[in-house]
Amino acid sequence: MEPLRVLELYSGIGGMHFALKESGIPAQVVAAVDINTTANQIYSHNFPGTPLWNKTIEGLTLDDFNKLSFDMILMSPPCQPFTRIGLQGDIADPRTKSFLYILDLLPRLCRLPRFILLENVKGFESSSARGRLVTTLIKCGYTLQEIMVSPTSVGIPNSRLRYFLMAKISTEKVCTQISSKNFEAFRHAAESDSTEQPTVLSLPHPDACQLEKEMQGCHVLFKLETTKDAQRKMNQNRDLSVRQIQDFLEPQMEVHMEHYLLPPKTLLRYALILDIVRPTCRRSVCFTKGYGRYVEGTGSVLQCCMETELESVFRGLDQYTEEEKLQQLLKLKLRYFTPREVANLMGFPQNFSFPEQIHTKQRYGVLGNSLNVVVVARLLQLLVS
Repeated sequence: MEPLRVLELYSGIGGMHFALKESGIPAQVVAAVDINTTANQIYSHNFPGTPLWNKTIEGLTLDDFNKLSFDMILMSPPCQPFTRIGLQGDIADPRTKSFLYILDLLPRLCRLPRFILLENVKGFESSSARGRLVTTLIKCGYTLQEIMVSPTSVGIPNSRLRYFLMAKISTEKVCTQISSKNFEAFRHAAESDSTEQPTVLSLPHPDACQLEKEMQGCHVLFKLETTKDAQRKMNQNRDLSVRQIQDFLEPQMEVHMEHYLLPPKTLLRYALILDIVRPTCRRSVCFTKGYGRYVEGTGSVLQCCMETELESVFRGLDQYTEEEKLQQLLKLKLRYFTPREVANLMGFPQNFSFPEQIHTKQRYGVLGNSLNVVVVARLLQLLVS
């Protein structure tokens, strides 16, 4: 078939573009649009031949869109208006302005795109923005499927539950449905309670932000760890359909360990709420844009010393002096995952790279705002098949 002409909105560091390549679908990204200068530097570094428009979406006219003559829209609108830890301003949040502008323009295009794929955070599925999106697509003649997927569904040991909407244009001759049977490509498929709600394919793994709730009524073992926590993590690590963390790590000789070790102040202050994983684990929590700057709920840390048992370090830790606590915690050799390793867990290919001028915290920041490439690639294959 002729290569699809693809418009990539909110292009970020190119996660959708990499997913398109990973999918094997013949396609050309005719334009990418984003206003984040750091993300744009990284996008241009990886896709120097793709037209990248450093402007607001609202700054594009209907004529600008029509001239691109695209067959597909890929987009991941700002998630802050919908995230569970945010204010959930929904369509009242100014950051939804560009998305609402897209919905206004879509019915007025000279030629509707054949395919649309949208990604966003859990929370979008119950938003007014989602309601407007679905209403607009149906009026334009699209059939659609909404789902929730986490990378664990495709064997990647990282929890990043996200909402996806896939839409196909219907014609009088062929009314193509996105069959639910196609989703057997994902594990743990579950029936949806309502056609109005996304199908939950993989449930989220609780992270540090949920720790306090889970502790209520549970016996604490160590490290604020309840029996429920321990059992959940044990079950995740026994799931052989998910690969081990070590498959996604950089070679040890390539990691400057001292740059990524957790500093003493962080260890002493946050030790009890750290989500600690070992290379043999088959789980990690969602990496956010605050990874490396903040601790609680921003991502897992890696235990590098395998000879030391986690329980032996944390049992009775509150009885030690500050210096004794630190010496105990240092035995674990806890470090942050490197940006390359986070990128690996998010499905980015080995040819993805950062320009040298982008420093480590910026790298964590843009990765935290991105998506899982492998998950999107699978969804694109289903959408276009």
